[in-house]
Amino acid sequence: MSMILIWLFSRFPSPNEFPNDPARRQARAVTAGVRHRLGVASRALAAILGGYGVAALSAAALAVCLPFASGMARSEAALTGTLASFIVFALAVMWVFAARTAVRAWSGLAAVAAPLALLLWLCLPAAGGGA
Repeated sequence: MSMILIWLFSRFPSPNEFPNDPARRQARAVTAGVRHRLGVASRALAAILGGYGVAALSAAALAVCLPFASGMARSEAALTGTLASFIVFALAVMWVFAARTAVRAWSGLAAVAAPLALLLWLCLPAAGGGA
């Protein structure tokens, strides 16, 4: 009788023998290669979008605040802000890829964008509305 039971149990697979069964499959951990690719993609987005945002904020802040702060003509201030934004964009891209992690890159861009946005917000009423 015991030989028959052993034979019967050997004929039916155990639950661990179905690796493709969705109910029994364990969740896969994100591998180091996938994590690296996601980090590079996040840095590329930070360089493109975040760098553009910081450069645009710096151009606007300089264009609005320079006439108020130094008495510069508005056209010269706009040109100065636009030319300076190219340098800011290049520095932002370099910062994003020099940062240790993608989170640090995004937080560095946010740390630069926040004071620029505040400066622009404070200078807009002094410049006559900015429109």
